[in-house]
Amino acid sequence: MKQKTKIIISVIALLVLGTAASIQASRGRTSGVEVRTEEIELRDLVEVVTASGNIRALRTVDVSSEVSAKVSELLVDEGEDVLRGQIMLRLEPDQYRAAVARTEASLAQARAGQTQQEANLLQAERDLNRLLALRARDTVLVSGLQVDDARTRVDVAVATLASSQHGVSQWQASVDEAMEQLSKTIFRAPMDGKVTRLNVEEGQTVIIGTMNNAGSLVLTISDLSVIEVVVQVDETDVPAISIGDSASIRIDAFGDREFTGHVTEIGNSAINPPSRQAAGQQAAIDFEVVLTLELNDAVLRPDLSATADIVTESRAKALGVPIIALTVREEEPDTSAADYSEDDELDDIEGVFVVSDGTVTFTAVEVGIAGQEYFEILSGISVGDTVVAGPYQRIRQLRNGDAVRSTDEPVIN
Repeated sequence: MKQKTKIIISVIALLVLGTAASIQASRGRTSGVEVRTEEIELRDLVEVVTASGNIRALRTVDVSSEVSAKVSELLVDEGEDVLRGQIMLRLEPDQYRAAVARTEASLAQARAGQTQQEANLLQAERDLNRLLALRARDTVLVSGLQVDDARTRVDVAVATLASSQHGVSQWQASVDEAMEQLSKTIFRAPMDGKVTRLNVEEGQTVIIGTMNNAGSLVLTISDLSVIEVVVQVDETDVPAISIGDSASIRIDAFGDREFTGHVTEIGNSAINPPSRQAAGQQAAIDFEVVLTLELNDAVLRPDLSATADIVTESRAKALGVPIIALTVREEEPDTSAADYSEDDELDDIEGVFVVSDGTVTFTAVEVGIAGQEYFEILSGISVGDTVVAGPYQRIRQLRNGDAVRSTDEPVIN
């Protein structure tokens, strides 16, 4: 009995010791802050500037009316392709044809008057020459007064003819103007392109522009052989963009489809400079950047909304660290320095928390370009290092030497 009791006590003791060891091991496994970690590896990184804007044609021409009349014939539809010189519409020409007829009649009358004055001058010159010849033979028969009168008649005939010639020139100009006005009742395409806007219908009256009236915009023709995207870029991003930078472009009307293009123009002046802003207003300063789309089979139209991701830098096989992993800590003071003072201002240092044997060490890093999800790291860590990659609140609270536990599960702050 005594021996049996000893055995039972020994078994219980072993069970207690085993349980304690198990609990201790369990505590070791569950101790430390839960974080997400990621092993550093080489990645292809792309730095982009994202900006929004609209589609526009390389060249757009607004066709307005220079005469007032009703549209008598409309020969194109919106969306139709036209060739340079093609007749697109006609206005009622009656009043302008009548003006041509009136001015041509007046011109004919002026020319007839000029012909008459030319004949009068010729006759006056003949009379003068005859008197001069007679006076040369007989000064008594032809007096000097008669010769002077003849010269005066020649001078008058010359002046009258000059006036007639001037009148002919004036009426010729009037005819030319009337003919030009008549020609403006026919609208021809100024270039090859597509009718992207048609603002009139047959029977509608179009008017010319005045100081207080812009006049009738008849239609718009766009050269869609080259499509541009005009985006507004924040002033802080403009220095990173260069002519020729490639871009990926998304157009709202085409869903998730992506188009490619490149930067062809960077504005030198702000779209909304402070000088144009109201007093007290502090709006963002944007610059216009133009991208040219590569050829595509899509039916693109001017003014469609678009978003461009402009590639400003790229790195192949760069050391990448998750953006969320990068944090800032105040540098450690050098208390051993001779000039050390507690009042010294300490700089902030960018770095990451490197995990080793369940604890973290804040390691300063030098950052290169910023990709969509990863920063390029130029120095400070190496391939294969494990860094804390979230959550953000935990990273903010971490300190050197903190124990951590990696998990793939969602971490609750």
